[in-house]
Parts: sequence; structure tokens; C-alpha cells
Amino acid sequence: MMAGMTGEETRTAMSPPIRSSAHDTELHPPATRAWLTRLVIVGIVLTALNLRPAITSLGALLEEVRDGLGMSGSFAGLLTSVPPLCFAVFGVMAPRLARRFGPAAVVCAGMVAIAAGLAIRPFAGNTAGFLVASALALMGIAVSNVLMPVIVKRWFPDRVGSMTGLYSMALALGTAAAAAVTVPMTRALGGSWHAGLAVWAGLAAVAVLPWIPLVRARGTALSRDATSTPASAHGVPSASGAGQEPSALRITRSRTAWALAVFFGLQATAAYITMGWMAQIFRDAGVPAGTAGLLLAVTMVMGVPLAFVIPRLATRLPHQGPIVVALGVCGLVGYAGLYLAPAGGAWAWALLLGIANCAFPLALTMVGMRARTGAGVAQLSAFAQSTGYLISIPGPLLVGVLYQHSGGWGLPIALMAGLMIPQIVVGILAGRDRTVEDEAARRR
Repeated sequence: MMAGMTGEETRTAMSPPIRSSAHDTELHPPATRAWLTRLVIVGIVLTALNLRPAITSLGALLEEVRDGLGMSGSFAGLLTSVPPLCFAVFGVMAPRLARRFGPAAVVCAGMVAIAAGLAIRPFAGNTAGFLVASALALMGIAVSNVLMPVIVKRWFPDRVGSMTGLYSMALALGTAAAAAVTVPMTRALGGSWHAGLAVWAGLAAVAVLPWIPLVRARGTALSRDATSTPASAHGVPSASGAGQEPSALRITRSRTAWALAVFFGLQATAAYITMGWMAQIFRDAGVPAGTAGLLLAVTMVMGVPLAFVIPRLATRLPHQGPIVVALGVCGLVGYAGLYLAPAGGAWAWALLLGIANCAFPLALTMVGMRARTGAGVAQLSAFAQSTGYLISIPGPLLVGVLYQHSGGWGLPIALMAGLMIPQIVVGILAGRDRTVEDEAARRR
């Protein structure tokens, strides 16, 4: 059986099993811990379902929101750049907040922020209020984005690939559902885009529920100082057999960390351009609004099966470069088709770009694979996502500016295709079999 395993699964199989301390056993008997583990899985899935509807629901109704609030094309581009800006600014705070309050409490608060922001923003009455309420929801998304790999690594260290796949699949499902049903649901609610956007607050409110008992469950690995306690303290072996404190790791000394951050940033650029503008590209090509929303949903829904398959495949390969190249080629072909025949081959381009967007679950998986310890995963996740989202900020804004001043989609699509080349290059570098702890130690 060992001969059929490589990479992370081989290292896990050769490592000592996870053992609960006497303190954990006293506070939480095995039956209780099993129940908490199942609750963590439910929490992860519900959280993932809520990490993109705030964005794709807006993309499906962007034209109506622009008209309703009197936005220009450039300002709409700024609006599509707000998500990565918030993810960069607030995501970097997540490890510190988690050390202070615990990851479960931070994610729970994040779900509350998403619910409040989505409920408020459609009725804010002006552009400024809409942006502020959107930022509140995106703040909740940002901290949850960063802490999901940490929670997966901490609770499921021997199933990082499969649990990341489950999380990514749920995220893709929420993304696709918001893109597909927002327009018809808006019509069913009387045609008001305000109601069509606000309804997604209910899903976020449901996601708060599983985290409440986890916050109250003191003494578990999730409630304790999960981001600063060495992984070896919970049975996860570190590079030297002993835990490494986060202060000992200088993440910026790792070339792999930088490559992963840039890869994350470029794939995020493509993803947020797609979520913010793809439906509008099809609508401008003569595709009806409802069909354009379905095309965006097809792009997003491709992540449901592939987000489960790709992480599992990635953990079995010593180098993830071939997956990076395959996804990049699909993106290049999709952009070429979107330029040459946006309406004629719309379904094919939507499928290809959906495959290309699965660079996101691949990036999340590599975050878990490129660090040995739980503390390392927390630092790498915060660094890669915050730096990556900073990199992605200009993309959606630049697309809006190019679209307004050129009067068409030729230049924006050329920009998207051009960015795919460096994404492939840095993805190959990030996919090499090494860890940030080893690289930082060598350069110390």
C-alpha cells in the first residue's frame, strides 16, 4: 500500500499517529471529540459556501447595480477590486486574531460580518454605503479565507488533500449557485436587485450556527492557541522532530513562499475579473442576462468536481507543476475563444475558464504542502493570501478602465491572457517539493 502513495500522504503514513494529551482526553472524551470533529466538517462546508456569493451575486446583477447607484464603468471596476483589497488588508490580521481569540471564534465572527454586510449593503442608499457594507462582508470572508487551511491542517493533518478538496468543492458550489440563481431569484422577488442581493445574508446566518459550540468547547486544538502552538504538540511532526515557534520562521526568506504568493495573486486576478466581468462580456456580445448568469455559473461550477479531484491529485505528486501548466493552457484557449467568438462558443469558453479557475484549490493545497507545521501553515497562508490579494487589486480595476476607454473587450481579454503566462511560471516554482521552514532556515 505504501508503494502507491507519494508526497504528503507518504510522509503522513510514516509519521507517528496523532495522540490526544491527557488534558484533552479529560476535557473531551473520544465520543465528544468525534462529535466536535463532525461539527468542524459541517462548519468548514457551510463557511466555504459563503466565501464567494457576496461577489458572484453582485457580478450577475452588476449592470442593474450600476444603473441603480449611478456608477461609471471605471467606478464599477473599482467595485470589483474591493474584494482583493479587503482580503489583503484584513487577511493579514487573521493569524494574530486567531492567536488571541482562537480560530473558531474568528471564523464565527467572520460569518456574522458576512451576514450583516450582505443584509445592509443593498439598502445603503448610495455608493459609499454600498462599499462600506460590502467591505464589512468581505472582512469576514478575508479572515475565514486565511484560517480555513489552518483549521484543515490542525484537525485533519493526515487528510489535507481530501479536506481541502471538500472545502474547495463547497466554495465552488456556493460561487456557482450565487451566479446561477441570483438573476431568476431577483425576478421571483419582484425584480428588485436589492432583494436579490440581500437574500444571501440568510445563508451566512446559517453558517454561524456550527461555530458557536466550537467556540464554547474550550480545551480543543481548535479553541486553544492553534496558530502558535507547534504542530508537533498535536502529533504533527515538524522538520526536526520538534515544534517550531512562529517567531523562528522568517517567511519572506523563502523563495517558495514568494512564488506561491505571486501565483495566488495572479490566479486571484483572473478569478475576480471573471466573477466581476464575465457575465457582462457575454451580455455585451448579445447573450441574454439570464443566460449570461448561467454561463458564469458554469464557469464557477466546474470547480465543484475539480476542486475535489485536484487537491487529492496534487498531494500524490512530488511536483505540482504539470497541473499548473494544464490549467494555464485551458485558460489561454478560453481567453482566445472569448476574444474571437464570445457568443458562438460561449459554453465552451465558460467550461475552459472554469477549469483554469481551479488554480485556486491548487494554491490552497500547496499552502498546506509547503509548510511542515501548523504555525508554518498559518504564516504561509496569511502571507500568500494577503500578498496575493494585494497583487490582484489592479486587475479588475484596469479591466474596467480599459473597457470604458476602448469601448470593447479586446484589450481587457488580451490583458487576461497575458497574465496567464507568468502565472504558469511562478506556479511551477511554487509546486516544487520543498518547505518554507527549510528554505528560511538555510537563508538564516
